[in-house]
Amino acid sequence: MKVAIPTNEKKGLEDKVSEIFGRSSTFTIIDVEGEEVKKVEVIENPASSYPYGAGPIVVKTLIDMGVDVIITCRIGPSTSAILESKNIPVFKVPHGLSVKEALEKFLAERKKQP
Repeated sequence: MKVAIPTNEKKGLEDKVSEIFGRSSTFTIIDVEGEEVKKVEVIENPASSYPYGAGPIVVKTLIDMGVDVIITCRIGPSTSAILESKNIPVFKVPHGLSVKEALEKFLAERKKQP
C-alpha cells in the first residue's frame, strides 16, 4: 500500500502533517506492507505555488505515483470528490501530528475494520 501525506519539509517520518493539502510544500510518500514501513520518499509539490487548481494537479501526480490512501488534516470538497471517484480513501488526522504518528493512527484504525 502506498500512502501520501502532505508535509512542509523533507524530514520523512519526523515531519509534521501539513494543515493544507493542495499547497503543501512537499508530500511524504510511504510504502507500507502490513504494518511495516518499507520505503519513505519525499517529493516536491508540483502545484504548491499555483494560484488556483492546486488540488486536482496534486491528485493527478499522486495517482500517477500509484498512491492508494491519503492522510491529511484538511482537504477541499473538489479534491475530495476527485479522490472518491478514483476510489482513493482520505483519512483525516488532527493538526500537529508527525507523519509517523499519523501513519500509526491510520494503521490502527484500519486494523479495527473487518
